[in-house]
This record gives sequence, C-alpha cells and structure tokens, in this order.
Amino acid sequence: MKNLPIKDWAEDDRPREKLLSKGANNLSNSELLAILIVNGTPERSAIQLAKDLLTITNNDLQQLATLSASELIKLRVKGLGKAKAISIAAAFELGSRLQMPELPKTWVKKSKDVAGYLCAQLMHKSHEVFAVLFVSQSKKIIHFEIISEGGITSTIADPRIIFKKALSHNATGVILCHNHPGGTLSPSATDISLTRKLKAASDFLDIEVLDHIIVCGQEYYSFADNSLL
Repeated sequence: MKNLPIKDWAEDDRPREKLLSKGANNLSNSELLAILIVNGTPERSAIQLAKDLLTITNNDLQQLATLSASELIKLRVKGLGKAKAISIAAAFELGSRLQMPELPKTWVKKSKDVAGYLCAQLMHKSHEVFAVLFVSQSKKIIHFEIISEGGITSTIADPRIIFKKALSHNATGVILCHNHPGGTLSPSATDISLTRKLKAASDFLDIEVLDHIIVCGQEYYSFADNSLL
C-alpha cells in the first residue's frame, strides 16, 4: 500500500481524512508534514517525502522548525520544492508565534523580568539576531523589535538605527539582546566592544542602556548582572 499514491490508500489511512475523523493529535509527525506537503512525486508519496525530511533533520522537530524556506530547499529532498518549503516554514512560524508571550507588563527591575520573554522570542532562531526592548521612563516595556539578522557586528547593530527608533517610541531606556544559536552564553570580545560602543552613543542622547542580554536556548547571560555595563 505504501507504494501507492495516498489518494489510492484506504480512507482511514489518508492523513487528511484521518485528521478529520480522529483529530490532529492522533497523527504522526510525518502524517502532519505530509498534509503540508500536499502532493508527492510519482516515485514517493507525500508521507515518504515527509519521512525523508525528518530523517535529514534527525527526527527533531525543534531542528526542523529553525529552518527557513530557503534552508529547507537547500536540503535537496527530491520532490520538496519552493512551494512545499514555504508551506512548512509558514506552519512552523505560526506555531512559534502562538507560543510567544506578550510583552512583560511589570516594571523592569532585574534581568529575569524580561529574560523569559527574550528567550521565547529568539530561542528558535538558527542564525544570530540583534533585538532591542524599548523602555519608558517608568521602566515599563514599550516595544520589542528585531533590528537585524545574520550576525553581530557594529554595522548590523547600528547605533543610529537603534536610537532613532528609541526616540520615535519616546523611550528613555533600552535593553539590548542577541542570541548565540548553538553556542556558548559567554559574551565574546566583539559583544563587549559593541555594548560599550552603544552605551557611549546612548550617553549623548540621555537614553540609558539598562542591559544587554545574550540568549542561548532557554538560558541567558546578563551584562548588568555581571557588572559589564
């Protein structure tokens, strides 16, 4: 049966019909992916393509979820083209957004007040991301924004962009943040140098750099907690 197209399978074995009759929670990972893939190839069904994709990513949905559409295409799973890769990436992004917590509503007094939120925002990123929390005079979070993606350099974390946005939000403080995907929590020499550069720029505008938080998975490192500001 598995060599037949899914449309020729028994109705109870077809992923879409199975989802309708038994619920999504009763489908395997490969069956759920097959629904997103929609169609297979003459040689391989959608479920077989889904299994190929899972095998390449070590049957790890967390690993699969970090891949962009472009990265999925580069895996070169035969039969998994642009449209299918986009559908899979979009589905994982929706799932990720569903789990995103709201902006912290409490006053920011310590790194732990915002660390959980920042970890949730960046933990699934497979590349480096630089983000900023903008803080009001009363130390409440006004806005969160990813400033740049792809690496941490003085060019990407441009003080002019960061503080222009801070002024537009009437922020009097900022909490800098970036992730170390698959790396260590410890700040690099570049991280420390960049933080000092941004802090020096903030002094001219009377905007306080409250912290710089590095996220690695569900763990974090605070510059403020370690007296590096």
